[in-house]
Amino acid sequence: MTTRWRDNDIYGHLNNVAYYEFFDAAVNGILIEEALLDPGSSPIVGFVAESSCRFFSSLSYPDRIEIGMKVEHLGRASVRYLLAAFKAGAQVASAQGRYTHVYVDRASGRTAPIPEGHRRLMRALAIPEPTSR
Repeated sequence: MTTRWRDNDIYGHLNNVAYYEFFDAAVNGILIEEALLDPGSSPIVGFVAESSCRFFSSLSYPDRIEIGMKVEHLGRASVRYLLAAFKAGAQVASAQGRYTHVYVDRASGRTAPIPEGHRRLMRALAIPEPTSR
């Protein structure tokens, strides 16, 4: 992803809001790429119910960034993503976030089970369970 001039704040680094926008774009982008989401017409959609971000080092325009994404928890109607923002090519994240989608029926606004196609993708992105010895 590319940072934008408007992402910088008066202190010369990315404003906190920009990280949430990048996380949102990464999650929805992969759903769209996998043909699992049509933002205008999908009957079941994920709404952000909770998000957080921890900052470790600054990014600024014109940095290119990469977003890493894993599924930290998969429930019946919700999924929690673990995301990280890296300056392109960096081995250490500049920020780490969590982002919870609750799935709802678009028409009724009521909680709905995560569709099976989404679940397959989410299982593929899941953080492996630790093995006990």
